[in-house]
Amino acid sequence: MKFRDGMWMVAEGMRVEYAEEVHDITETEKGLSLLCPSKKIRSRGDTLNTSTLTIDLEAPYDGIISVETTHWAGAARKGPHFDLFPQGAPKFEPKITKGDKGTTLSSGSISATISPEEHNFGIQFHSTDKSKVLTSLAARSVGLAYNPATSNPLQTGDMRNFKHYIFTQTNLGVGESVHGLGERFGAFNKVGQSISLWNADGGTSSDQAYKNVSFWLSSRGYGIFIDTSARVELEIGSERCCRAQTSVEGQRLKWYIIYGPTPKEVLYRYSVLTGRPNRVPSWSYGLWLTTSFTTNYDEATVNSFLEGMKERDTQVDVFHYDCFWMKGFKWTDFVFDSEKFPDPKAQIARLKSSGLVNKVCVWINPYIAQHGAAFKEAAEKGYLVKRKNGDVWQWDLWQAGMGLVDFTNPEAVKWYTECLNGLFDQGVDCIKTDFGERIPTLDVEWHDKTVDAHKMHNFYAFLYNKVVYEALQARYGAEEAVLFARSACAGTQRFPLVWGGDCESTPEAMAESVRGGLGLGLCGYAFWSNDIGGFEGYPAPWIYKRWVAFGLLCSHSRLHGSSSYRVPWVIDNDDRSEEGCSRTLAKWTALKTRLMPYLIAQGNKAVEQGIPLSLRATCIEFPEDPTAWYLDRQFMIGDSLLAAPVFDEGGEVEFYLPKGKWTCFFTNKVREGPGWFREKHGFGSLPLYVRENTVLVLGKPGIRGAVYDYQEDVEVCFYHAQEGASADIVDNDGKTLGTLKVAADGTLEGTEPLKGKWDKSDNGRKLGDDSNSKTIKWL
Repeated sequence: MKFRDGMWMVAEGMRVEYAEEVHDITETEKGLSLLCPSKKIRSRGDTLNTSTLTIDLEAPYDGIISVETTHWAGAARKGPHFDLFPQGAPKFEPKITKGDKGTTLSSGSISATISPEEHNFGIQFHSTDKSKVLTSLAARSVGLAYNPATSNPLQTGDMRNFKHYIFTQTNLGVGESVHGLGERFGAFNKVGQSISLWNADGGTSSDQAYKNVSFWLSSRGYGIFIDTSARVELEIGSERCCRAQTSVEGQRLKWYIIYGPTPKEVLYRYSVLTGRPNRVPSWSYGLWLTTSFTTNYDEATVNSFLEGMKERDTQVDVFHYDCFWMKGFKWTDFVFDSEKFPDPKAQIARLKSSGLVNKVCVWINPYIAQHGAAFKEAAEKGYLVKRKNGDVWQWDLWQAGMGLVDFTNPEAVKWYTECLNGLFDQGVDCIKTDFGERIPTLDVEWHDKTVDAHKMHNFYAFLYNKVVYEALQARYGAEEAVLFARSACAGTQRFPLVWGGDCESTPEAMAESVRGGLGLGLCGYAFWSNDIGGFEGYPAPWIYKRWVAFGLLCSHSRLHGSSSYRVPWVIDNDDRSEEGCSRTLAKWTALKTRLMPYLIAQGNKAVEQGIPLSLRATCIEFPEDPTAWYLDRQFMIGDSLLAAPVFDEGGEVEFYLPKGKWTCFFTNKVREGPGWFREKHGFGSLPLYVRENTVLVLGKPGIRGAVYDYQEDVEVCFYHAQEGASADIVDNDGKTLGTLKVAADGTLEGTEPLKGKWDKSDNGRKLGDDSNSKTIKWL
């Protein structure tokens, strides 16, 4: 939302009032409170008939300062509110100092200094050691606005026909870039963009997002978390080119500035504030296969898929039943279609006992169709959101006469959980929590009367996923719960995992998905997936194979489509050659299986640090490299692997390697960064490079399935590993058993947890007869 028409005029229909000076500073228990009139106070008369903005600065935790701007303090503080410091609020003492350069509030490593100049407004945020200026609130950077514009103060006595906004504008430095704000599919750097944080079901080829997260990361070593689930409008260098503007409708705006200085440190502190991701079980890293969406399937279809995958040397770890496991017009009623699946419990048991699949997932959403078995009870007992006249809120979008589960009602939560328990009783192990974006805000009443309907729109995703995740935890254990969620807001990273929503079967859509995954990872989401091959449309064989390579290097990998299947043999008429879809899928699944010891160990670190496993933006690992902040066609997998998907049918790809020695995983050839490089790849490879000073633990070749003994018969590979280089050894429950470490003489210490015929390779991995390496050309 823009409040000005260029630099000189106010936007049509707007009245804008700015904080013109810091008139008074009051020390509080947690920090400072600033009284800021909307005109400069040069006489007593100036204190009359003028608005003021109160800016409260507080120091809740080392490296974090909160900034809350308030116009009318009597406005109710309606929920819902983000669950901050979910592991317990830390005890922290702010430090306040006064001097000729101003009044300073220090919160450990970050400080805010208020300008001492008379009749001036200015707040600078900087490192406490004064080595770095982060950003500032300069002249006319904080204000309030009315729409339509008022012409007489008496009009504000009745605000029913006016909208009221609070905004702040933080300075953007020269060359500063901004990233994150959820899973956004447009340009990676958000400078120059107008962004609305409002969850929507808009696909991956639009400016809408399923996962709007009110956090952004700056290349200058700080992040901003906006503490509201209401619609947030951002003008990031798009109203004033040198400022990032945040605005909300209402009387208050609160945000936290989080100092690093590195991205990892920023994200760690952000995870302390909003919550860390939980661990996911090792089986979830394996290949997921689905029925697809509107396809026709039954028990025989499912069996044929899984048997066909096994025949083609690909192990499926998780099989997913999408929407039509239930009858049409009845979603979600938690009842298998008896015509297609007469005995689902027995079928699921047979699938698992046969070894064709390890776990089973089913699709749900929080919408209860009028014609389903669940609607009558939910409506009668008050478990659905209501209109203000007491009727159940319903519409015909998606499901005829559908209602919406009211997760602010504790009894509705219990009922929904019992419905889920019924699925678990039948052998379902994990849940795809689809939808949750189209949440009504007008003419609705929630069970919890303290919540604001507009704030519930985005926050609903948190409640929905929390309920399902905790039901899974209660049944299977704290670290055995897995979601496949589409909607999210700040804090939902605590309930992994998420996927990228509905993408087309095109190279452009694959690139959109990469950008979305990178941006969401910069909001503290450790685990992410996407629909391999694209969701909409019928992927050409080359698209499918290139997407397989990309998808199997994400933390989680799922084959899923809309109106067509994603088993490889239907894509290319069952081409059994080395370059066919089936062999390509088998190779990449086998590669991910070999990487499991590394992935699990890196997943543990990602959870501890609040950072993404994959997709991990290159700037997280190389923040000092300015190029890294613009790389949106490649990603890191943990600390040590860099991957660049191929978007070209012929296999040509351009990618960037930061400073250092990088070893090609497929050939052991070494490149020296920094620099841009071009290569040509067949379908069994892509640019996959290992960072120098890496100890990479690989599982035994030939194993099928993600769950095996990660200690036995492993290959320990040195990639220019120097003294101190290390790698954690984990078991298949994710427990760290020890750490391998390179000694001063180049030997390997800490090998006690290793079992069987493990081996050490000093100059990259053992290649053997790797046909994939023969298709790689350096251009």
